[in-house]
Amino acid sequence: MNILVTGGAGFIGSHTLIELYKAGHTAVVVDNLSNSNPESLRRVEEIIGAGETPAVHIPFYEVDIRDREGLEGVFAEHKMDACIHFAGLKAVGESVEKPWEYYENNIGGTLTLVDVMRKHGCKNIIFSSSATIYGDPAEIPITEQCPKGQCTNPYGWTKSMLEQVLMDIQKADPEWNVVLLRYFNPVGAHPSGRIGENPNGIPNNLMPYITQVAVGKRKELGVFGNDYPTPDGTGVRDYIHVVDLAGAHVCALQAIARRCGIGIYNIGTGHGYSVLDMVKAFVRVNGVDVPYSIKPRRAGDIATCYCNPAKAKAELGWEARYGIDEMVRDSWNWQRQNPEGYPDLNQN
Repeated sequence: MNILVTGGAGFIGSHTLIELYKAGHTAVVVDNLSNSNPESLRRVEEIIGAGETPAVHIPFYEVDIRDREGLEGVFAEHKMDACIHFAGLKAVGESVEKPWEYYENNIGGTLTLVDVMRKHGCKNIIFSSSATIYGDPAEIPITEQCPKGQCTNPYGWTKSMLEQVLMDIQKADPEWNVVLLRYFNPVGAHPSGRIGENPNGIPNNLMPYITQVAVGKRKELGVFGNDYPTPDGTGVRDYIHVVDLAGAHVCALQAIARRCGIGIYNIGTGHGYSVLDMVKAFVRVNGVDVPYSIKPRRAGDIATCYCNPAKAKAELGWEARYGIDEMVRDSWNWQRQNPEGYPDLNQN
């Protein structure tokens, strides 16, 4: 298949491109580069094309998903079989401060994207959803039958609302195939260390904060709360290696080929690790100290969140292969090789 990958220069998108090409697919990337770097695509081509002649080239368009004319131009040049939709604003804290921007970008942009897709006869979409749609989950481990909860921030609401939008579109037009992948907590990096998580400014997620402390960019890690009802008092999450997560999208394409209609899947390991579990594993595996201090809980954080991924294994043939050691090893390998992340291509 030829796949449109929106947000393909980002953390998860770049890793997914590698898995797509390994599986024999091709891709076209659309990204506005608001939270990504085109250097990631150059390195993806390098990884995919190692030893290949001629070199691999992935068509790239610097286009915002809200730009109808820009998207129309991409579809005019390429026949797309499906879309893997990563593009969107994704910082939980920022979404609380800028709700209009999040609803306008994530929801408005997706509506424009889907409209252009259907006009060009491309009615297959894999949507990058999130465990945040469960809110404070009614059950642990979380299954897909767990009711969607009250989201605690606008980012989560955009994911929850867009799931409903896409399901309603499929219900009205059964030619659509919609796969909703509910990610848990992506970490890690490609084993080569050439691509990885490259946040702008202060990291919003745990692992890039740990690696930036380890490499000396930040003084210490702030651990928000040590009084949760968990084994060590810190929050427990389902961390998943980004390469495993990327592979789930390839499996989802097989579901689309079988004309799945609507498919909803939790994408996690099924194991919960606390914040301090991750810190201790990082220190143990990499031999690098990570100073931390305990800070007050953050509003909206929950104690425990991990999934039951059995449905993805049964229906998609997908399951996580990598454990906590590989997650922290590959995260550090990326940061160690790229202490400042990707180079700023705008600097002379």
